[in-house]
Amino acid sequence: MDMRKRLTLELRNRKAAEVKEMVLDNCRSDDGKITGLCAEFVNLEFLSMININLMSVANLPKLEKLRKLELSDNRISGGLEVLAEKTPNLTHLNLSGNKIKDINTLEPLKKLNHLMSLDLFNCEVTMLNNYRESVFTLLPQLASLDGFDADDQEAPDSDPEPDGDENGEEGEEDEEELDEDDLDDEDGVDDEEDEEEGEEEEEEEDDDDEDAPQGEKRKRDLEDEGEEDFDDEDDE
Repeated sequence: MDMRKRLTLELRNRKAAEVKEMVLDNCRSDDGKITGLCAEFVNLEFLSMININLMSVANLPKLEKLRKLELSDNRISGGLEVLAEKTPNLTHLNLSGNKIKDINTLEPLKKLNHLMSLDLFNCEVTMLNNYRESVFTLLPQLASLDGFDADDQEAPDSDPEPDGDENGEEGEEDEEELDEDDLDDEDGVDDEEDEEEGEEEEEEEDDDDEDAPQGEKRKRDLEDEGEEDFDDEDDE
């Protein structure tokens, strides 16, 4: 699907000014250029154009509210001065998997005063000696490069989950633990009842065992008495 058609589908009959996020991943750009986007997207804050065979960002419109730009897995090799001019408030830029080879190619990004996160993973520039030190020196405003800060510590997630979701999950866990405790208590009561019933059954069995020999003994006594009486009669 070409980029213009994909853009129309993503709009879903909304006006461009109403859109804050736009995802155009895996569509097809015309001649490696951006098509369809215009300056009417005045409230756009997040734009993703991953793997669309993009070679240049020259046609990017003025997007002053844009904060996060995803351009990974394309064929961009330069021309980043357009970003400094058209997206002055950019804070997160992902250029991983592109054709950037030299540190000097990144120099236009110095004008992006709010840029906090830059990703160049899988770009040839990352193979240069002192790559990380050079980028942090060139762009002192950066807090993280390829997911790590200047001290090689993993950078925190830039998009944390809302507190409400976390609380909701914790609440569900508490409920599950409570239910398990209740079940354990009920099981404990049932186990005690089962043990009492088992003891009663054992007592009844013991009583039966005791009664059986006594009955047989009485029967033998009666038989013996009968035999004695029979013998007495014979003597007479």
